[in-house]
Amino acid sequence: MSALPLHSSSGAADAKPLPPMQRSRGYWTSALLRFTRDPVAMGAAFVVLLLIGLAVFGPWLAPADPYASSMLKRLKPIGTEGLPLGSDELGRDMLSRLIVGARLSLFIGITPVICAFVLGTVIGIVAGYAGGFTNTLIMRTIDVFYAFPSVLLAIALSGTLGAGVVNSLISLTIVFIPQIARVAESVTTQVRTRDYVEAARASGANPFTIVRVHVLGNVLGPIFVYATSLIAVSMILASGLSFLGLGVKPPEPEWGLMLNTLRTAIYVQPWVAALPGAMIFITSISFNLLSDGLRSAMDNKG
Repeated sequence: MSALPLHSSSGAADAKPLPPMQRSRGYWTSALLRFTRDPVAMGAAFVVLLLIGLAVFGPWLAPADPYASSMLKRLKPIGTEGLPLGSDELGRDMLSRLIVGARLSLFIGITPVICAFVLGTVIGIVAGYAGGFTNTLIMRTIDVFYAFPSVLLAIALSGTLGAGVVNSLISLTIVFIPQIARVAESVTTQVRTRDYVEAARASGANPFTIVRVHVLGNVLGPIFVYATSLIAVSMILASGLSFLGLGVKPPEPEWGLMLNTLRTAIYVQPWVAALPGAMIFITSISFNLLSDGLRSAMDNKG
């Protein structure tokens, strides 16, 4: 019998698992209703869906070629005819570059979290279920990476690997694996002592079956909620790497890189120069609010 994923409003690591007998469709219906009744969460979800739509259909929605430059149109203000959001330092349409840039910005922000979610969950479950020396060895190794601030570790890894999208993805994935692994290990350690896990072990079930049937379902919920909160951090870190020249290379439209190239124009066209930063802020806060909404909706006390 499968176990119900565990949920908590006080944080993923503090969530308490529920026994398998409490599983029901009504839980997910109630969680969905709680989420839809949260206007802030619904607003954040709408913005996230809008950004995803821009990422998917951006090249077709852009009113102009985001790569076409014209020195006669450089640094035009917002509201210029034919350039509703002005132009950058090379005369390229800012609106088109912001729209098309959503694809690359979201890609390098979300992909590392997905990769870290998969790898960190596996590492954390193995450490949490095995316990003992295996747990100590894995988690002390994880702590070596976890001891460094995320920003410094991302910069150090990207500087070592070199600039580029792939290297940025690798660097950010390594940054987030320890964080997700710690949450997975903490929750798995709680689950492995539950009566239904002990009963499965006593019945002769092998560890892989116990993890797949009884443990995995209980730990994925809180880990997923925690991972969604890391997307905002990933977006900011990815943009920061591009700003420092360690991420996306010109002339690709990416919000962090655009913020870097426009920094010299801050005294000429401050509103135009601030547009990429505004997009980063809106995206980050939307993912944060969405994560908070998911955590509240999946609170089994609600």
